[in-house]
Amino acid sequence: MKRVTLTVATLLAFGGLAVSAHHETIVPAKISKEDMSGKIFERPEMIETTHGSNTTLDVTTLLSSDKKFASGMYRSGKVRSEITEPYGVDEFMYFIEGGVTLTSSDGSIQVIGAGEAVTIPKEWTGIWDTEGYTKIWVIYSEDGSGL
Repeated sequence: MKRVTLTVATLLAFGGLAVSAHHETIVPAKISKEDMSGKIFERPEMIETTHGSNTTLDVTTLLSSDKKFASGMYRSGKVRSEITEPYGVDEFMYFIEGGVTLTSSDGSIQVIGAGEAVTIPKEWTGIWDTEGYTKIWVIYSEDGSGL
């Protein structure tokens, strides 16, 4: 009986160490001044996408455990896009470089430039027009789509 108890105790001890070794430490997601100057786009997790003649760079710095909230940085060149279906996510954007002109479906126009921020509600429709920009983004999506 002692031998079985010792074996079980040994397995539990080493098993506990194995579990502890795989425990992930949770840390806040920081975007440093160096990152904001463009260094963030050198990270291995950066996603580069080409749409026609425009290339975008995107780095997600945080994806919440429930996968409904995310943040990161994004860079895009010139784009004009008519958004005829609701935007789909609630998004806060802080523009570091460049900017965007948002023309809502009712014809109202908002121009957001470097050093300014805007929050677009998921129901928004209109025209997104830009010569290019770099932004910090924060997105909430109730069903997790669009992240």
